[in-house]
Amino acid sequence: MSYAQSPKKTGLPREVVKWLQSLDLSVYPKNVRRDLSSGYLVAEMFSHYYPQDFPMHSYDKGASLSTKQRNWSQIQRSLQKHHLHLMKEVIDGTIHCKPGAAELMVQEVYTVLTKRSIRNIQSPESDFTDDNYQELLPTVARSTASTAIKNNLRITEIMAVPDVSTNRRKAEVILHRHLRHKAAGRVLSPGQFKVKHDLGHLAATPVSSICESCSSSPAWSRADVSFKEIKVHQPVRRSVN
Repeated sequence: MSYAQSPKKTGLPREVVKWLQSLDLSVYPKNVRRDLSSGYLVAEMFSHYYPQDFPMHSYDKGASLSTKQRNWSQIQRSLQKHHLHLMKEVIDGTIHCKPGAAELMVQEVYTVLTKRSIRNIQSPESDFTDDNYQELLPTVARSTASTAIKNNLRITEIMAVPDVSTNRRKAEVILHRHLRHKAAGRVLSPGQFKVKHDLGHLAATPVSSICESCSSSPAWSRADVSFKEIKVHQPVRRSVN
């Protein structure tokens, strides 16, 4: 069976794409983030190498959270028999369709099963947010605070851990990161936000940053700064005898 799928569409290295094509999977993961979240295709990948320990009739193709958790728990139990391991952070990110998690999962499965290394593999320390995607967008097209929380805190995460305090902390972390990136964008591109720096901001800005701004902005070189003298009349104090 042949697949018309290019590495650019999957976001995977070419050698991993060729390996996936050689497995003759029941469904090729055209949308890696969506198609791998249930764990069924991952179990099928392992089944080609360990058919006795990964019987496909034991796995469900459903998309519900309970089905995903059940499939992945079974995968982990089967991996323990062969002393194999997949990172829990990557599994959780794949279940909840977090950005970059499924792509890293496929690469990790590839290295585990083929014993081959991949150059330029995604860092395991990835936080699986949409930060990289947001940075590619123009400033005006980036997510708002509410959209950032929606994109980075999946409903399945809330269902998996229905604890109000935990989910509130997650939302606060996302919001803090969003505001920090937005503030950085206002500093780097003040013209887009019509930001006028006051003396307090300039005093807190390193001299090197101000000089770079001066050299890159012709408005600074042409600006004329004038000072107006303010006369203050002090009241005459009369002594009381």
